Amino acid sequence: MLQIADIREWRGHDVLDDAGKKIGTLESVYVDTATDEASFGTVTVGLPGRHRLVFVPIADAVLGPGYVKVPFAKSVVKDAPAIDTDGVLAAADEPSVFSHYGHTYTPGAGGERRLARR
Repeated sequence: MLQIADIREWRGHDVLDDAGKKIGTLESVYVDTATDEASFGTVTVGLPGRHRLVFVPIADAVLGPGYVKVPFAKSVVKDAPAIDTDGVLAAADEPSVFSHYGHTYTPGAGGERRLARR
């Protein structure tokens, strides 16, 4: 399991897919508000001047020198829900982030969000 303090140190490092191909750069970490554990990361992808941030689960990521390797194909990650580089994930969009990767989305007991940026 990745610890929050550890994964924050990997911001700006390459994110690789399951085959070792570079997807983009780790921009930020989102924690699950129910557990306070690293859940998703955002990866900077796109052409210069048209960058966007796509979401990828990082709970099962493998850390290496200068990279974070996720267990998903590059094409799956690039098709994931995205926000602008200065955008914020709307609460209403959280379920689509989870469902893209086949994860079940369950809001908190009081209806609160599941993801919080750290």
